[in-house]
Amino acid sequence: MPTLESGPMRTVDVARRCGYSVQQIRNLERDGVLPPAARTASGYRVYTEVHLNSALAYRALAGGTGPVEAKDIVRAAHEAPAARLLARLDAVHARLDRQRTELALAKEAAAAIAAEPMAEVRPADAMGVCELAAALGVRASTLRHWDAEGLVVPDRRDGIRRYAPAQVRDARIVHQLRGAGYRIEALRRLMPDLRSGRHGAATLEAALAAREAGIAARSRALLEAGPALLALLALLPPTGAHG
Repeated sequence: MPTLESGPMRTVDVARRCGYSVQQIRNLERDGVLPPAARTASGYRVYTEVHLNSALAYRALAGGTGPVEAKDIVRAAHEAPAARLLARLDAVHARLDRQRTELALAKEAAAAIAAEPMAEVRPADAMGVCELAAALGVRASTLRHWDAEGLVVPDRRDGIRRYAPAQVRDARIVHQLRGAGYRIEALRRLMPDLRSGRHGAATLEAALAAREAGIAARSRALLEAGPALLALLALLPPTGAHG
């Protein structure tokens, strides 16, 4: 763990202690994640504990929030009072908590939907786009988008979309998984297995478990960022500004 007694550091020293390349450290300084480094008479950068802890905090945060938001959060530590940084972190934790709640609901609903027995398909059971959209609480354009992406492909009668019971079930599953944060690309790979009926429940369970593991990994990354963020705040003036 970095200490206040550490002396001036070169770019390569910071890079090694953070597990980054020299160019990555320069890029972080360019992007404002690290404050501007002092220069020697010959033009070499001189880094301090502030730079090191900024880079360490960014590295940990990037695993929990993604690189763009991680840069914004660390920049906030330099540019504004600590309260703004803490508010940004609270927002990230709240978002993860919301994703956990949505995932739990999706797991319960999607498993129940996938396990429903499918009765013999009858023409009278089919639903139109507007009917199904209203039942799901989505726009008709959303169903058309899912059709175009191959997620839920309805039958067509005289050019009009009609959703048979099996397709209605698929739409309900897609709706729940989209609510849990699944992207179109991931659903495009997942839906064929769910439709097959042979491994549908297991496939769905595995997909939701993977999503849960991803949320847990981001939570751990935020936890790991804490010591570096606290060390950074301890090195900065109360307003977060320095110079």
